[in-house]
Amino acid sequence: MSTTQQRPTGGTLDVDRSDADYRGWLKEAVRKVQADANRSADTHLLRFPLPEQWGIDLYLKDESTHPTGSLKHRLARSLFLYGLCNGWIRPGRPVIEASSGSTAVSEAYFAKLIGVPFIAVMPRTTSAEKCRLIEFHGGRCHFVDDPRTMYQASAALAAETGGHYMDQFTYAERATDWRGNNNIAESIFRQLELERFPEPAWIVATAGTGGTSATIARYVHYMQYDTRVCVADPDNSCFFDGWSTGDPDVTCDCPSRIEGIGRPRMEPSFVPGAVDRMMRVPDAASVAAVRALEQALGRKAGGSTGTGLWSALKIVAEMVEKGQRGSVVTLLCDPGDRYLDKYYSDTWLAAQGLDITPYTAVIESFLGTGVWLD
Repeated sequence: MSTTQQRPTGGTLDVDRSDADYRGWLKEAVRKVQADANRSADTHLLRFPLPEQWGIDLYLKDESTHPTGSLKHRLARSLFLYGLCNGWIRPGRPVIEASSGSTAVSEAYFAKLIGVPFIAVMPRTTSAEKCRLIEFHGGRCHFVDDPRTMYQASAALAAETGGHYMDQFTYAERATDWRGNNNIAESIFRQLELERFPEPAWIVATAGTGGTSATIARYVHYMQYDTRVCVADPDNSCFFDGWSTGDPDVTCDCPSRIEGIGRPRMEPSFVPGAVDRMMRVPDAASVAAVRALEQALGRKAGGSTGTGLWSALKIVAEMVEKGQRGSVVTLLCDPGDRYLDKYYSDTWLAAQGLDITPYTAVIESFLGTGVWLD
């Protein structure tokens, strides 16, 4: 317990709130989080098969191999270190997060690692598998019917419990060291060093908080690469509208069907000025792309991977049309086994009114002919 002493010393008021027990706990918590990173090997860079004569290489950074199975493992680690080193996360007090799933899974893991409670505030429509994983790691799910109320509900829970609202949507771009220190951008460029096109023409990211695209874009600019950064946005999300119109106050009434990305407002962690290009991808196209990925690599991935892959394939098509050679990188964000009842379910697609047939035809035709007919 912290002790506060206030004593006059020759007219000087001296308030000392140092707490040896807390500092001991803090050092051990930071050590545990850093040790987790030390134990984790880097994630793979997979090649998506394209016709050799195109002279273009397409890669997917496979973030599903993290201990908690998604890109958000990196973010959660950074957010915990940020919160610990700022003195916001305290022993015995809960960490609370507004999340549609994957970030909450990863944060539950780190909360358990350092021994603090965790509460995920999430839409009631979040996949059952993600909820199971949060609870597996010792977290608790707090559901809201309207995704737009997640922020207020999280802040209220933090005030009620004396805990810390992590607020990934504000702090994602601040918590990650974008200049290096094994961030995702540095990892991509290091892994491409021996490839025939080591500096990619484009890197495609998707936006949930906006932190990943900010980290990649800032690193590219800092290292003076010619790589361009594209952000792919799903239906029912505000990032594309806010970026294209320059209006940071745009809102959206409908929740995103592509879990983990798409937001009802422009999140503070999204950095519009760092991004070169954005695409709005129909949800049916995202599902068609993620199923095409399974056909090509034998790997199921989440819907956000499909959003990025559709945009990456469209960029590849433009390069083919212009006779350009080079490489393109996108992200495999999380595994598809979390979404078997959604993106891999024809029943779910029918209930959502999504027809992936025309988009599947676009991909198949393009891979066979090199012509994009979207």
